[in-house]
Amino acid sequence: MHDKFDRAFSLLADAVAAGKIPGGVLGHVDGAGNRMVRAIGEAQKVPASRPISEDIWFDLASLTKVLFTTPKILELANAGTIDLDAPLTSVIPDFAQYNADNWQRKITFRQCLGHQTPFPGVFPLYTYGSDPNLLRHFVLQRDWPAGPSVYSDINYILLGIAIERLAGTSIRNIAPRDGFAWGAAPDTAAATEYCAWRGRVLCGEVHDENCSALQGAGHAGLFGTVSAVLDFGHDALTATGDFAKAVELMRTPVFGRRTHGWERPYEGWSGGELASKATIGHTGFTGTGLWIDFERGHSWTLLTNRVHPTRHFDSGIFALRRAVSDCINAK
Repeated sequence: MHDKFDRAFSLLADAVAAGKIPGGVLGHVDGAGNRMVRAIGEAQKVPASRPISEDIWFDLASLTKVLFTTPKILELANAGTIDLDAPLTSVIPDFAQYNADNWQRKITFRQCLGHQTPFPGVFPLYTYGSDPNLLRHFVLQRDWPAGPSVYSDINYILLGIAIERLAGTSIRNIAPRDGFAWGAAPDTAAATEYCAWRGRVLCGEVHDENCSALQGAGHAGLFGTVSAVLDFGHDALTATGDFAKAVELMRTPVFGRRTHGWERPYEGWSGGELASKATIGHTGFTGTGLWIDFERGHSWTLLTNRVHPTRHFDSGIFALRRAVSDCINAK
């Protein structure tokens, strides 16, 4: 595995040397807990340069969906607190409350987990106001146009609201797993984008505009180090008890390439062509990703700050993820 890891890391090093991404950290863990981690490049380029390190905190972006929200929802389901096939209105009775026949009132937890709903893929909630409570109710009461089922942050914003309702507090008051947090000190974090809306380079605060405006949400906002991400991968590989039940659902298809929260292999997916069919994975917009191969008993993560200082640049992250994964899984 050391040779394969070295070859995979060389691809990351090449991307950094070519100026496609500022920096990144590659990590691998097996079921016995053996780890390999290497970092290269810069945690920040502007307005000043800082080197990256193995203990740098990353804005994990949509990995929040699978590292926090999905396990929390499955935990609630295993405890009998919610029914995955019940509509969200079982926890959020005021959802689309002005139209009892609205399709939104029939959406279930399982459909949201598997992105099998008609919500739009993206929507700029943050342009509709700065009051997080008002924006939550905008999500709940908007008459959303129904389209084809696509990957949508709205699914996980709604799941986050359900978690908040059951907990009686905002998501940012709910502690994530050990090793994760809802932000990081700027000098310990990888910088993301210069945000035109906020007028600054973001570092240690959430990159996702909607999550920022909501002051915490189920689709983004989690920060973590490579160590914490690998901990999750290892824990999934060796899961027992209630977490094993949750992991089984994470591996169980909902529809097509979607499981409960995660993706499974398909042609052209982020985990490359050589991972086993018993692999699940997910990526984050800021340049993050985690894959767990249960057949081969290992997990790997590639964490980068590819949106720094701007997303409007071809970082090559899609091809890099696939190539790195294929090196990790080569025979």
